[in-house]
Amino acid sequence: MNKKVVAQLGLFSNTIIWGGTFTIIKQALSGVSPMMFVSSRFLLAALILTPFCYSTLKSASKINFKQASILGVYLFIGFITQTIGLQTTTPTKSAFITGTFIVFTPIFQTILERRRPSMMSLFAILIATVGIVLLSSPADSKLGVLSELKSSFSFGDFLTLICAVSYALYIVYLDMISDTINYKFLSYWQILVTAVLSMLTIPLLHFTNIEFIKFTFDFKVIGAILYTALFATVLTTTIQTKFQKEVTPTQASLLFSMEPIFAAVFAYYVMNITVSPMGMVGCVLVFSAIIFSELFSKDKFK
Repeated sequence: MNKKVVAQLGLFSNTIIWGGTFTIIKQALSGVSPMMFVSSRFLLAALILTPFCYSTLKSASKINFKQASILGVYLFIGFITQTIGLQTTTPTKSAFITGTFIVFTPIFQTILERRRPSMMSLFAILIATVGIVLLSSPADSKLGVLSELKSSFSFGDFLTLICAVSYALYIVYLDMISDTINYKFLSYWQILVTAVLSMLTIPLLHFTNIEFIKFTFDFKVIGAILYTALFATVLTTTIQTKFQKEVTPTQASLLFSMEPIFAAVFAYYVMNITVSPMGMVGCVLVFSAIIFSELFSKDKFK
């Protein structure tokens, strides 16, 4: 099995793990404030990685620390803007706007790496975007999420858009630096940076009345922190950091667009939340876009 296939399988497995976090975190947030959850998740993840990755700090250069810190900042911005944005927007709009990172990724790839995606890849992104629109819209409206945005674009929507931009930058910047940095160091340091910035943000949000500190020691909260720290942070960040360099940022973003599909699957089996017929069509379109891109894209892999 060649490197490209292994990388794609690894990135694809990430979307399954990330998809499961939606239901788990939704159930846990009744007992913990969002930023407390985020900081606990990343702090625990950093502690788990410390015995395995601490030695890599000695061989890292100042440039490596700077690059990994920038990557961590992009990751942190994505989490904090999405978390705060959810306070003043609907889950439907949040899911759709976050999914627009697949549109921003080829733009940043072209600007920052001067590597233009093929027309086939861009067409696949268009198909996937339509799929995300259908998947994110209410059952009684084919394009309901777009109507919501047109009638009431809130500050929360704006913050969520920043999240999408930040994650697209994260994907492209990771592609730019991952060839020259030890993946263990890069995984560890970006998680640690995100953890520190998240902890510093907690009192800021609390004293500005944006989000009050809340933490309940119960099974749902502790279980969610353990799952997201170990699987959805340590494992997925390591996999993405190690393998994303084998594909282009645009191809990676298309693979990641599968996340809302798996989120819908987990929501159905765990919370009995059904997907509308148009949502099913959206799932098929997203999956078809990935297959189309794989079969017909002329993008060059590293």
